[in-house]
Amino acid sequence: MNGPMASPGSPASSPQVHPVDDRTDLGIHVYRVTKYDPADRNGAGHYVGPEDVYSDHGAVEEAYLASVAAFAEETGITHLTIREPGITGFVNFGVEPPIDGHGLAGLFPPDLTGYHDGAQVPISVALELVRAMLRDNGAWCRLEAEDQLFVHVGYDQYVYVGSALPCPHAVALTHQLGLFAEPIKQSPYDPQLDEDDSARRRPADDAFWAELNALISKQGAVVLEEGYLSNASRWHRITLDEVAPTRNRLAPRARLLVWPDDLSTEVDAALVGLPDDGLIEIVWQNSQGHITSMTVDDADYPALPAMLAEAHAVMILSGYADERIPLMAAVIPDPDGVLRARWMP
Repeated sequence: MNGPMASPGSPASSPQVHPVDDRTDLGIHVYRVTKYDPADRNGAGHYVGPEDVYSDHGAVEEAYLASVAAFAEETGITHLTIREPGITGFVNFGVEPPIDGHGLAGLFPPDLTGYHDGAQVPISVALELVRAMLRDNGAWCRLEAEDQLFVHVGYDQYVYVGSALPCPHAVALTHQLGLFAEPIKQSPYDPQLDEDDSARRRPADDAFWAELNALISKQGAVVLEEGYLSNASRWHRITLDEVAPTRNRLAPRARLLVWPDDLSTEVDAALVGLPDDGLIEIVWQNSQGHITSMTVDDADYPALPAMLAEAHAVMILSGYADERIPLMAAVIPDPDGVLRARWMP
């Protein structure tokens, strides 16, 4: 995508109505669950009624959660899989400001272990993730039980539920709760609508690691970016003897980008050479060797000397996806060797 790295979940808010059809080609019954009365939509399908786009953090929000729980129960699902999880990035498109912890506090440890692509969570945790997304807390993900159930949360209190069953009882309960469950053809967050770059999605298999070893043998060290969530990375400067231990502690299904070891101790000179405008990512290492990063634009430049007061070395990368060209890129496959992660490195 040409532009800054986006916040999780990118389809436009208040999407237009799809042709009414409660069954997709894959045999999944899809419903748009909202608090918006279909009678208050204009000819283009946009809602023009009195409801606002905020979660009430109360009875209406609980109705959404009860509706999702009912669809899961009627489908016979007790756990859902987290797919393409992320947290708030430099740009936030939600109507409410994100909060510290992204709405994940109490659900996962502070380092977010367990919140990764492919992680299975019980319905109780899945419902709290739906709550966090309804509130624009910062976390976003798709929730799925393969070929059986999915839950996608969009902007402006739009929730999309798909089930292998028609779920008449869940639909009736949704209406009793004061919400609307409208049959539609397809969720706008259906992963089939994502750009298909599968041919470019390389697994981080033994061949990848052998190639990385050869690269480090020539260059001495590289900087490895571990994209464990959308909008979140861990950074590792690795030499040849650090490859194996680093590999063993990477997050499941992480996206890996390999960068030249361009960390420069000339911090002041690096800041002087920043571009005049646009987004940049500053990767910086402190005196203890810990590496982190932050995305800034030119409005933040005056504050950078103070923000980087503890920096021992820095590396500057573009903040635009199409300008970021790593030396190598791959995605970690599952333990059985199959690459199931759908996102690109």
